[in-house]
Amino acid sequence: MTKGRIALQLFSLRDAIAQDMEGTLRRVAAMGYAGVEPFGLTPETAVQTRRLCDELGLAVPSVHVRLPEGAARDVVLDTVAALAPERVVGGLGQAEFGALDKVVRVCERLNAANAVVTAQGLPFGVHNHWWEFEVVDGVPPYRTMLERLDPSVFFELDVYWMQAAGVDPATVMPEFAGRARLLHVKDGPAEVGRPMVALGEGVVDVPGIVRANAAHTEWLIVELDACETDMFEAVEKSLQYLQELGSDH
Repeated sequence: MTKGRIALQLFSLRDAIAQDMEGTLRRVAAMGYAGVEPFGLTPETAVQTRRLCDELGLAVPSVHVRLPEGAARDVVLDTVAALAPERVVGGLGQAEFGALDKVVRVCERLNAANAVVTAQGLPFGVHNHWWEFEVVDGVPPYRTMLERLDPSVFFELDVYWMQAAGVDPATVMPEFAGRARLLHVKDGPAEVGRPMVALGEGVVDVPGIVRANAAHTEWLIVELDACETDMFEAVEKSLQYLQELGSDH
């Protein structure tokens, strides 16, 4: 169905990582995930994460970071250098999207971040939440972003938050014209604030979404923000679900 490989966003297991990062990564590798997407690293923890990933055969297709701007710039770049991911992903919070002029400013900041990251030889991409797809001053912010962001900026589309905003991910993804290289896949009721479930157990049409972007997806990245069930079990079931869809893992 897709050429995309399957990774896990480690935010899903943040509580376990806080207690035992090494043991958690070993469990993720044993499940059969091809890679992981770290978040919230420092230069020091990035070194440890890279070492473990190399030992366990886990790719690092991307990392979530703060934008490399202001006082955070050097720390972010040092973290990225220590981790050596394939790509860098950032984004901004809901408060930054409250009006069209604010969205324009968001685009300026993201373009500046792109220039900083690409100068290090890495692609830079944007991760969305639901607010990029809610109408602001007559236009959903993602359309302004598609118009104003440098063409080299890719998108890591979180299809769950797209659906929570009231859009059909499979219908909207063609607007990204191949720039959606990573997909965050989740399942659940597609409502902000409610717990998620393992892939295949909620209302999200995961097969249809995966199929719609199959020509462009490089990685499918499982992320479950919160579950009422055991999170290790949920992320393992999600991996198995994607494997059964025919993904090349």
